[in-house]
Amino acid sequence: MKRATPSKTISAQECAVILRAVGDPTRLTILESLLTQEKCVSDLVTELNRPQPYISHHLRILRQAGLIEGQRDGKQVCYRIAPQMQNSLKHRGEQGLDFGCCQLSFPTTR
Repeated sequence: MKRATPSKTISAQECAVILRAVGDPTRLTILESLLTQEKCVSDLVTELNRPQPYISHHLRILRQAGLIEGQRDGKQVCYRIAPQMQNSLKHRGEQGLDFGCCQLSFPTTR
């Protein structure tokens, strides 16, 4: 799949892939967590209190949709929001992601 950039309108097919990827509460929690900083799989396992295979499954779906990217660091794989997807919406008091077809915002305070 072509990766969408915020400055480009994406097709309905690309938008559907992205919306399916973010249509799960665990994946939304992972995205929100990665907005604050890059994290390794073990960090997400601890933070979400879920088993490693469960977290890795959700990370794979997000990576295949082009929303995150991973980088191997020794035995660990660390993930971050794909740069073309990240968009700070600080002027609205939020952080979010611009998918090209829509935006997803998270409050900065919990």
